[in-house]
Amino acid sequence: MNPPASSHPEPDQDLAKVLWSFADVLREDGVSGIEYVEQLACLILLKVAHEHSHRPLNPVDVIGYDTWAEIRWTDRQNQLTRYEETLDHLANRPGNLGMLFRKAQNRISDPAKLSRLIDLVDSYRWSRTDSTGRGAVFEALLARLTADTKTGAGQFYTPRPLIEAIVQCVQPGVGDTIIDPACGTGGFLTKSFEYLVEHFPPGVTPAERARLTNGAFGGTELVDATARLATMNLVLHGLTRADAQPMITVGDALAQPPTRHATLVLTAPPFGRRSTIAGETYAYYRPDFWAETGNRQLNFLQHVHSLLQLNGRAAVVVPDNVLFEGGAGEHVRRRLLDACDVHTLLRLPPGVFYATGLKTNVLFFDKAAPRPDGRPSTKQLWVYDLRSHRPAPTKTTMLTSAEYDDFVSAYRPGRPRSERVESHVFRSFNVEDLLARDRTNFDLLAADLPDDPFAPAEPEADLHHMAQEITSELRSALEELTALTEALQLYGAHGDGPDRGSAT
Repeated sequence: MNPPASSHPEPDQDLAKVLWSFADVLREDGVSGIEYVEQLACLILLKVAHEHSHRPLNPVDVIGYDTWAEIRWTDRQNQLTRYEETLDHLANRPGNLGMLFRKAQNRISDPAKLSRLIDLVDSYRWSRTDSTGRGAVFEALLARLTADTKTGAGQFYTPRPLIEAIVQCVQPGVGDTIIDPACGTGGFLTKSFEYLVEHFPPGVTPAERARLTNGAFGGTELVDATARLATMNLVLHGLTRADAQPMITVGDALAQPPTRHATLVLTAPPFGRRSTIAGETYAYYRPDFWAETGNRQLNFLQHVHSLLQLNGRAAVVVPDNVLFEGGAGEHVRRRLLDACDVHTLLRLPPGVFYATGLKTNVLFFDKAAPRPDGRPSTKQLWVYDLRSHRPAPTKTTMLTSAEYDDFVSAYRPGRPRSERVESHVFRSFNVEDLLARDRTNFDLLAADLPDDPFAPAEPEADLHHMAQEITSELRSALEELTALTEALQLYGAHGDGPDRGSAT
């Protein structure tokens, strides 16, 4: 007989270590880290649904039958087949269930190992009321998955201490609509939800509380497998239920102008450029975009601007090339300064993300109404320098929450920016000076600035940076040349040229 759920221990951080050790066992059978976490997500969800349906008070059956009991108590010889049949059946369900099981496949071919994993999941009670334990365990598994460089999982995992610092700065409120258009495993959404729960203001109505799990959050993810992990993360954190409508949309967020808008956008878009077609970089043609480019980060910056409501605010993780790339990059930066209050730039040390030596930043801005005098909405850009005078990057640069505390304090969340105080790592730059810079680049460091804050660094100080700039220039030139070639071909296809006597 299945023992009552109350006799099972609640999940804790030690469980993450135990579960990940089983990943090492399955790796010998060719199961990758991400495939293992996917299987684990499916099993945990079935166990949570079982526990909810057997609660003594207010039981909830989100599936319609006890799938976990059927799998758990099927004899080992037939257990694998029963599990695979369950995956196929649930993939056709609507809502989060369909999201969680869509295209999910069993990767554990050894019946004995599958049975051991089922027993391990069954030995814990996952449906804690406050969801803290199970959410923390899943986050710990995602962190271990990211550290497994063979999987390439770091591309959809933003370090949680960085997310926590960003969330503390922007202070999500109960009236916010929070969207991440490149949500990965859902870190920005779960951390925003945790912040809201911890900072409930007095007088929150039942309708406002209900909205937190039905309308306040949304995300888009390109990859099915990652969307499953994100949805599982949201379910385990209590943002949504397995039988609710999905908060995560699977698809390309850049493909169309947004139909839903946000008061707060938090996102870390994928790095790199758009894939090429027949040797040419594919660019998005959207009427709401300021520039056509194959640079995904520039496209996401434009998308975030479109996604924001007036007076909405955003924090976007961008690599260094977004700060200084010419061509479309310069045009986007100028338009962003004009249309938004681009008020804060956090310079991160190399290696904070998964790629060795990759230099990243966080750009904070608010979407503002046009100023009556026609001047840019940005007045001052504050630059916080976490980069200068740090040791050379190794494989990764793991920053703890405490290492972001000084930035959060200098940011002064919820306070007027006029109260900010300059320091050796935190400086402000007037928008007029930014617009006068070559290519309107934001490549600024605050720490130990020379007398001229806009003086370029010595060439030998950052050879990697120089290589990035050269590469960026070549890419921009190639894009412009490609566009010119296409225009000439189109012009030639129409036969007649312009009046030779006209000015060009």
